[in-house]
Amino acid sequence: MKISVIAGGTSDEREVSLRSGRAVSAALERAGHNTTLHDPSTGQLTRESVMGYDAAFPIIHGKGGEDGTLQQQLETLGIPYVGSGIESCRLTFDKSAYKRLLDARDILTPKGDITNTTGLRQHELVRKPFVLKPYDGGSSVDTFIVRDVHDAPWDDMQKALEKYGDMLIEELISGSEITVGVLDDQALPIIEIIPPADGEFDYQNKYNGATQELCPPEHVSEDTQARAQRLAENIHKLCGCRDLSRTDMIITDAGELFVLETNTLPGMTDQSLLPKAAKVAGYDMTKLCDHLVRLAKDRGTDDA
Repeated sequence: MKISVIAGGTSDEREVSLRSGRAVSAALERAGHNTTLHDPSTGQLTRESVMGYDAAFPIIHGKGGEDGTLQQQLETLGIPYVGSGIESCRLTFDKSAYKRLLDARDILTPKGDITNTTGLRQHELVRKPFVLKPYDGGSSVDTFIVRDVHDAPWDDMQKALEKYGDMLIEELISGSEITVGVLDDQALPIIEIIPPADGEFDYQNKYNGATQELCPPEHVSEDTQARAQRLAENIHKLCGCRDLSRTDMIITDAGELFVLETNTLPGMTDQSLLPKAAKVAGYDMTKLCDHLVRLAKDRGTDDA
């Protein structure tokens, strides 16, 4: 098949997206497909540029890629594409709306609220350990994990708030972090995430190789793994996701599962979590990407 791999974009996650795009293109080429890498930021994505393509594999992270904008464009162009549709992307990208949905279904998620430059210091959630992050971003870009409120980086957080206008503040849930990928409505093996000693699973430690990513996990019971997989599958369906998603969770000492967020276009680099889990399930990168584009092609644009 002839596949348009769409990567790059203009968000803060551009470089990660380009790495994902190159990895996906290489895998699809190994599977026998012809690929072209299109970067919307350079004006390469037009009806003429994708004419004759069998499917698109969008892998733009952040704004313009995971928020339904690109999906709307692809549907207008009439090209089948990998991943969730417009409304599902909008819902999961807006962490505030996503949390309201989980709350309505009695799914545990950290208490959270939208705050701004004038409201941060007065907010009740800053009285205890908290997290401040963009409500519509990913890859832990501009995410602040504050365990000691007396040593919070207020100046840096104010600068981030000036940049974004509004951000999401959440209570910090202590425990073990896991992530659960879903492929074609079926949960993949979970990954246990162990940041470096005295470190956090932040943007730097996501991509520098310092974080342990154990699949299968070594410190999570089989019962908890099964519960996490069922929960990820339920959220995948609840949010209307399709083809693939990845849901991040915290396991508390009491065994509770708190859901942090769901990604509809998770990273696809050689360091990314979903491909690692898929490999344990029998899908190496070549088989995984081939499977995803065939799902899109078989679906066509009828229910895009």
